[in-house]
Amino acid sequence: MSTRYDTTGIKVGMWIFLYSEIILFGGLFVLYAVYFYRYPEFFVEGGKELNRLFGSANTIVLLISSFTVASSITALQLGRKKLTIGLLSFSLFCGFIFLVNKYFEWGAKFHHGIYPNSEKLVEGEPGINIFFGLYYVITGLHGLHVIIGMVLLAISLVMVAKDIITPQRIAMLDNSGLYWHLVDLIWIFVFPLFYLVL
Repeated sequence: MSTRYDTTGIKVGMWIFLYSEIILFGGLFVLYAVYFYRYPEFFVEGGKELNRLFGSANTIVLLISSFTVASSITALQLGRKKLTIGLLSFSLFCGFIFLVNKYFEWGAKFHHGIYPNSEKLVEGEPGINIFFGLYYVITGLHGLHVIIGMVLLAISLVMVAKDIITPQRIAMLDNSGLYWHLVDLIWIFVFPLFYLVL
């Protein structure tokens, strides 16, 4: 009876935490909307500077990883420990690919002088400067969440391997999965706002 109560408490706590994360990114999206309304043509111009191939690839990678995380939870519930470990490992690999893509994408922008407080942005149109300011803040914060999600998944993987997480004690993996799905959901909003802005 106490175990059930503890698990419920952990789950409720995780949902409250996820709600606070949604509020954080929601506030940033509202800020984006306000400035988009003020500088629509410059936001469109800024969006054309971004590589849609990188954005699309990262979207696919995160969607696949979200599926494999969900599948790992189902596999563990079915008692398939090795499959669970394999699916979590693949999810971590997807997270790594996402970060590598983001590294090369940001690197290309820095190479072309498009980075916060760069001469090119500061001396250019304020709408472009704001667009890329929001781009770096939101994608950077999202990237940090990807790293945190990968740490949670890696801890879950080790705990599964050591039989600390079992079909009867799945709360840690379940909550890590919820966090990873949030990371995926946030990117679903980030991608069109910056890469598909019209």
